[in-house]
Amino acid sequence: MALSNNVIGPINLVAVLLSIPVIGARIWLATEADNSCVKLLQWPVIILGILILVVALAAFIGGFWRIPWLLILYLVAMLILIILLACLVVFIYMVMIKGSGYLAPSRAYLEYRLDDFSGWLRRRVRSPYKWDRIKSYLSSTQMCPELNQSYKMAQDFFNAHITPLQSGCCKPPTECGYTFVNPTYWISPINNAADMDCLQWSNDQMRLCYNFDSCKAGLLANLKKEWRRVDIILLVILVALIWVYLIGCCAFRNAKTEDLFRKYKQGTYT
Repeated sequence: MALSNNVIGPINLVAVLLSIPVIGARIWLATEADNSCVKLLQWPVIILGILILVVALAAFIGGFWRIPWLLILYLVAMLILIILLACLVVFIYMVMIKGSGYLAPSRAYLEYRLDDFSGWLRRRVRSPYKWDRIKSYLSSTQMCPELNQSYKMAQDFFNAHITPLQSGCCKPPTECGYTFVNPTYWISPINNAADMDCLQWSNDQMRLCYNFDSCKAGLLANLKKEWRRVDIILLVILVALIWVYLIGCCAFRNAKTEDLFRKYKQGTYT
């Protein structure tokens, strides 16, 4: 099966290389503060990446040392992995498609509503136990204090392009009608008839908006932004893996045909 050695082996070396971005994407997400708190889809991506790596290595070895059963195992296993990866890509797209944010009046940054996000995402932050852990981590970061250093004047802050987390957790929603003193210190309106989120605002730097639904929405918006990038990477890898798989199938079929033809010519085909 010369073609197995000359084509299938090198082709699956490409598949080995394609598994690296899958694993790398999950490692990158683990370094992001919000993902390290929520641990969204932590294991499916890393397990898929490792399985693709193992199966591609098996095919590379099978092609190089001409082990037909290993190549057949590769064709079955890689087809299953491609289907699983396609399902993951579609799932990520579907749960991340909602929750785009909206522009508040006279503001350059976006604000977010928790109900705008998919139910699956909202459940990641609904549990009081989970949110207390996330809130404790967020309050220990410098994402809110750094706003005080960057923006001294109200108009400068209103024209700033801050992150979804900063928009949701470091300041009260614009609809609450609070008066700006600095990015994390606001004066409450005399007659506050807005929703419960507005009544929970605290100038205590360890509390701020961390109990708000807007903070949960900001966290989900950050997660959505990062996972949409990962989804694009996974989609590109999926398309590349399909091409590698199709080329491998054709090479294996041609190799089997040549092997049968060679045996026929030698008089050993029965």
